[in-house]
Amino acid sequence: MQNTPSSDGISANASPSTHETWTPSSWKSREARQQPLFENDAELARVVEQLAVMPPLVTPWEVNRLRGHLAEASQGKRFLLQGGDCAERFDECRSDIIANRLKVLLQMSLVLIYGLRLPVIRVGRFAGQYAKPRSADFEGEGEERLPSYRGDMINAPEFSRAARQPSPTRMLTAYERSALTLNYVRALGEGGFADLHHPEQWDLDFVTSEQLRDEYQSIVNAILDALRFTEAVSPTPISNTDRVSFFSSHEALILPYEEAFTRMSRDGAYNLSTHFPWIGKRTGMLESAHIEYVRGLRNPIGLKVGTDSDARDLRAILDRVDPAREPGRVTLITRMGAHAIEDTLPRLIESISSSGHPVLWTCDPMHGNTEVTDDGLKTRRFENIQSELEQAFDIHHACGSILGGVHLELTGENVTECTGGARGLEAKDLHTAYQSEVDPRLNAEQALEMAFSIVQKCRTMRSTIA
Repeated sequence: MQNTPSSDGISANASPSTHETWTPSSWKSREARQQPLFENDAELARVVEQLAVMPPLVTPWEVNRLRGHLAEASQGKRFLLQGGDCAERFDECRSDIIANRLKVLLQMSLVLIYGLRLPVIRVGRFAGQYAKPRSADFEGEGEERLPSYRGDMINAPEFSRAARQPSPTRMLTAYERSALTLNYVRALGEGGFADLHHPEQWDLDFVTSEQLRDEYQSIVNAILDALRFTEAVSPTPISNTDRVSFFSSHEALILPYEEAFTRMSRDGAYNLSTHFPWIGKRTGMLESAHIEYVRGLRNPIGLKVGTDSDARDLRAILDRVDPAREPGRVTLITRMGAHAIEDTLPRLIESISSSGHPVLWTCDPMHGNTEVTDDGLKTRRFENIQSELEQAFDIHHACGSILGGVHLELTGENVTECTGGARGLEAKDLHTAYQSEVDPRLNAEQALEMAFSIVQKCRTMRSTIA
């Protein structure tokens, strides 16, 4: 595979001029990290050729609509709720799992809309989140070492040589599963699943806390009363005013796949595998192939920002990705950890604010708070996730900035992967229903509780200002 060495490999042509003409394949002249080592280049080329003629998964006008919404979120006029699985699994492309995922996002957005008094942009980590970066190319059990599991788009999690061998044909399956997921998401939306008139359809079977149930029900009752009043005095049914309820997002990691879905339109190039691609911390260096790839897209772009992000480098990346300083173009997704955000985030906000780039700031309070239990399970503590998010609100307010969204790894299933929350999960409880093959997710109850936490924090801030 051309210019896609190992996760830390470097292309021989890693530093072309920044003034070089962009093409969907110009990333190949740059350093391409976190790419799988496919054994058969001819097979990879055939798969990419097939994908390049497949129907796109999203449309340019949907992408542009999201970009406009994100521009408003950067100005405090909307709030971005981005959430979903750490890594989707092929065998979880099922109607019940997809519906549960949408249900928890809908319930969270309902709480946020009511509590923040803002429209909420619902962006799912779905319909393409089939690949994950890894810290090592290989992992072992005993004396045997095999390629790391990099998501179902690349290989399988079972620890065997056949399962772990990267296969290009898995990209075709990823496309098919993404298409099926988006088709069902759209069908649910058009069929009334997301109708605010019937929130009782979004049952709370997963919630064990009576307080959460009561708080949620009071919000549902208040919204239904408001809808009835508004429609009594308005000739236009509210249910007809917003037909696109969900947007899709995934990490733009496997560049041959992303290139295959880059299509030219009258106003430029769009990645039509997703509405909102983002670049992870491991691949977001200034001269990287991933930054080279996204700089030519019309899609809104997310950039993960960590504690080791240098303010000067970040400004240089923004200059390259968003030279025209267009609102809605770039979302900075901070992931720093509850213990480090106070020392890191203020200087980045100050630097970017002075640069004139109109970015949307959001907080990913998940990845900086990962820890490992004594018996080797990855987990995250609810209180640390909550703490980082609340600190982010305070820091942005103190810096005269706006925190316009949250980015969470969550599921609609009743898993036990993160400790804490209303149910009081402890480390000993994690084995009860630990399902993730990569990173731990909030379960549906914890996710809804996090939405209430955001509302409570914003209300406290407003009352303090008043």
